[in-house]
Amino acid sequence: MGRLKDILFVINQNKAGARELAGQLGRLAESMGVRHEITSNFPLEENRVTGKDLCVVVGGDGTLLDTVEMTAEKDIPVLGINTGRLGFLSNTQVEEAENALALFLKGSPNIEERSLLRLDSPEGLFPNAPIALNEIAIHKHDTSSMITIHAYLDGEFLNSYWADGLIVSTPTGSTAYSLSCGGPIIHPNSNSFVITPIAPHNLNVRPFIVQDKGEITLRVDGRDGSYLLSMDSRSVDLDEGVELKISRNSMDMKLVTFEGQDFLNTLRQKLSWGLDKRN
Repeated sequence: MGRLKDILFVINQNKAGARELAGQLGRLAESMGVRHEITSNFPLEENRVTGKDLCVVVGGDGTLLDTVEMTAEKDIPVLGINTGRLGFLSNTQVEEAENALALFLKGSPNIEERSLLRLDSPEGLFPNAPIALNEIAIHKHDTSSMITIHAYLDGEFLNSYWADGLIVSTPTGSTAYSLSCGGPIIHPNSNSFVITPIAPHNLNVRPFIVQDKGEITLRVDGRDGSYLLSMDSRSVDLDEGVELKISRNSMDMKLVTFEGQDFLNTLRQKLSWGLDKRN
């Protein structure tokens, strides 16, 4: 990367101290000759992001997910400062924030490329930026009845899932919604997606890992005629019979990390792997 000139700070205004921390980090950036701007707008407006060299998110993973649709398409790296709880994506802690930003501005940052899902549909759902960092999911809507989701891989029939819904997740999203539904944890460099049913009727239907080079096609049937389609933190109503095509986005998201924040270390810290309370 060349020399940084302009930083956008995106804050979660519902988090105590987020604006104050962004102001403190902004003054640090200005002292190093880098301009900055602070915003709490969601969704992010294009004019806020245009021309920025770095996006610093002060909030939690949800706040970071809200920035993906704009920053990824403009190839802007994102540094997450965690003022939330778990912080799988925003894994720089508040007390580390100044030092982390200074390290980034002074030297060559470590940037992880994270794959994104892209949605194509004849209805033009999510027309501005139909991409997701964690997952695309279909849910039943306003009913107790299960739905049927017909799934195809590169045009070849895979399965008809009779369930409360279905998740297509990236490796990044494998530690999110998919994990809570029994899906596996996938390393970010594995070049794969996972298809995870939500409360399937048939217990022999399990999560399925597929390569991210192909196309996943989904179509929903059910009694209601209307369902919920979500992409990370965004959701819309989906009509019965609409065909959804999901593939890997041509551009990845750039996530800024530092020493000690690699994926395996994050798993040990956030999921308490290897922790034995008896010792």
